[in-house]
Amino acid sequence: MWLGGLILGFWLVPALALAGEFFTLKGHGGPIRDIAVSPDGQRILTASFDTSLGLWAGGAPRWFEGHEAAVTTVRFVDNLRAVSAGDDFAVILWDLATGQGERLGRHKGKILSLRVSPDGRTVASASWDGRIGLWPLDGSAPRFIDTGANVNDVAFLDGGRSILSASADGRIRSWDTITGAPLRLVLSNGFGVNRLLVDEARGTLVFGAVDGGAQIVDLVTGELIRDVTLGRRPILALASSGDGRYLAIGDGEGYIMLLDSADWSVHADFRATLRGPIWALAFSADGENIHAGGLDDTLYSWPLADPRDAPKMELQDRSPASGTHSAANGEDLFHRRCAICHTLTGDSARRAGPSLANLFGRRAGSVPDYSYSQTLQQSRIIWSAATIDALFDQGPDVYIRGTKMPVQRITRPGDRADLIEYLSHFSETKENLQ
Repeated sequence: MWLGGLILGFWLVPALALAGEFFTLKGHGGPIRDIAVSPDGQRILTASFDTSLGLWAGGAPRWFEGHEAAVTTVRFVDNLRAVSAGDDFAVILWDLATGQGERLGRHKGKILSLRVSPDGRTVASASWDGRIGLWPLDGSAPRFIDTGANVNDVAFLDGGRSILSASADGRIRSWDTITGAPLRLVLSNGFGVNRLLVDEARGTLVFGAVDGGAQIVDLVTGELIRDVTLGRRPILALASSGDGRYLAIGDGEGYIMLLDSADWSVHADFRATLRGPIWALAFSADGENIHAGGLDDTLYSWPLADPRDAPKMELQDRSPASGTHSAANGEDLFHRRCAICHTLTGDSARRAGPSLANLFGRRAGSVPDYSYSQTLQQSRIIWSAATIDALFDQGPDVYIRGTKMPVQRITRPGDRADLIEYLSHFSETKENLQ
């Protein structure tokens, strides 16, 4: 299936000429979930909660649309192609010259990670449906390996003949990519393993876990080489520089730790966000910068020379431009629960959800500039105080089965009433407030 995208044409651009300098890339409408750097170092891809990919080449981004929910992972296949996946369970192969995307297929659960095989012919996916997906790029049918537990990350070994899986059950295991047969248990961690990083030449495996554990172990024996755990939980991102010199670790408390692999000493350890996690890390092609993404809708890139004094990620002020409302409980609930996905202005502004301006009296699935799920398009719900209350009382997954809205509930009736009252200030229609 081919997905519509911008017809970009082929372009030639200079390499991103910001080596050793702090810079940002702004334009997404939601948090940055993953970052990839092209093999030639000339382009950066960002995957966002706003359901889009951004391709950056020294100027304004080019947007790639095709996912129906948050994009959680992206990888370059080569300089002209990339793959992405996310919370819509779909794997999409992109032609970066034309902007067209081919949907390779779907998992039965959200996809947390993609990896490209050493020969560039196959993409592996890690999914919460408990399976590893193997997607041939020659058009052949995908194959799946059932691991028995939610898979958070994967890594190819032996030239692509085997693959490692990191699972929510804390186990790192290897599998035969041809037969799907289990090969061995590499190690069993006490907590779920979120991220893997393999260096076969050095014989090392780095993993990051839910409890904040971060360890370097022998790839063959599983024996501990270095424990760099600092107790900041969970570990959400790992990256290595192209030459293998540096390792970056990002955690849920907003820190980035940089290690020198020569002796695994700490090169730098700094707080990169004012609040929120580090979800995405990638080194520049020359290894002089570390790119990172989190709750902010901006990519930040720090020079490795001394990143500690550089600016920190700061979640942008998403409050309405009018500034006429106090920070009451309803406003606070909106900014904590809703503002990452929704605006209160007249447009949806590249967010993961539609604008909530003029919500009351509006039929669900009817904002013109937003791409809704089929469930919402066919819904007969009219938004009112009663229907909004039911949405957050029961949870979107119950009240509107099949919606791509994240699962969340507001359990206290008073909190729901406060949020409804706050949203009413941004609606011209008042008859549906009761």
